[in-house]
Amino acid sequence: MRDSTQLDQFLISNSKYFEARDLNMLSPSIERAIETKWPILRSMTFKDPTLMLVISVVVGSLGIDRFMLGQTLYGVLKLITLGGCGIWTIVDWFLIMGLTKEKNKEDLLAVIN
Repeated sequence: MRDSTQLDQFLISNSKYFEARDLNMLSPSIERAIETKWPILRSMTFKDPTLMLVISVVVGSLGIDRFMLGQTLYGVLKLITLGGCGIWTIVDWFLIMGLTKEKNKEDLLAVIN
């Protein structure tokens, strides 16, 4: 399989986990990494931003969403304050999808660099 086909396959199957501008920016790096790291790239799993939004709406005041993103300190603070008396929880409803996509980008960068 040619590298561009593998790149297209990766981009198509994972586009919902990233911002479009990030994928466009990272495409050359991903293409270079495909030569040596294709099995790793193909087997990576990313957090679904839509699922994270649902989790944030349902149990966000307990900080579960932040724990799942690896933000332990924010998760503990959110748990202790019950989502900042609900204010932090509501703010996270608008931020969590972007934060999830950013976390996915960080995970991808850790592999391709």
